[in-house]
Amino acid sequence: MTNPAAVHGNFTIERRYAAAPAKVFAACADPAIKKSWYAESDTHEIKAFESDFRVGGAERLTYLFGPDTPFPGVELTNDGVFHDIVDGERIIIASRRAIAGRPISVALETIEIAEADDGTALTCTFQGVFFEGSDGPAMREQGWRDLLGRLGRSLAD
Repeated sequence: MTNPAAVHGNFTIERRYAAAPAKVFAACADPAIKKSWYAESDTHEIKAFESDFRVGGAERLTYLFGPDTPFPGVELTNDGVFHDIVDGERIIIASRRAIAGRPISVALETIEIAEADDGTALTCTFQGVFFEGSDGPAMREQGWRDLLGRLGRSLAD
C-alpha cells in the first residue's frame, strides 16, 4: 500500500473592520468571544471549545456535523497550540484537524492586526498540508473567508 501525496496550500486573506484594533484582537483572544464567531454555527453541534490564550497554550474545538452536512453525526476535532502572541498585533497557532479521528490536515495560521484609517486591517495567512480525503486548500480558504465574515458581523454587534 502506498501513501498518497500530501497537498500543500497557502493563502492570505485581508479584511478591514470598522472597529478598533484592540476590539478585533480581543475577539480573537477572548475564548467566549472567539467561540461565538469561530466555533458556533447552525451546521454543527459543539461538544467542546477551550482556549488557553498564551504562548504554549492549547486551543481545542470538537463538534459533530449536523444532519444537513456531507458527514452527519461525524466528529471533527481541531487541536492547536499558540506559538506566538504579540498583544494587540499578532497571533500564530499551529493546528491539527481530524474527522472521525483520522487526521486530514496540519496548519500554521497567522493573524496580524494593524490600525487602519477606517479602523483595523486584519491579515490572515494560512500555510497547510492536507492529507487524503481532506477538504483541501480551496475549501479551507472558503471556510476562513466565511469565518472572517462572521468575525466582522460579531464586531458590528
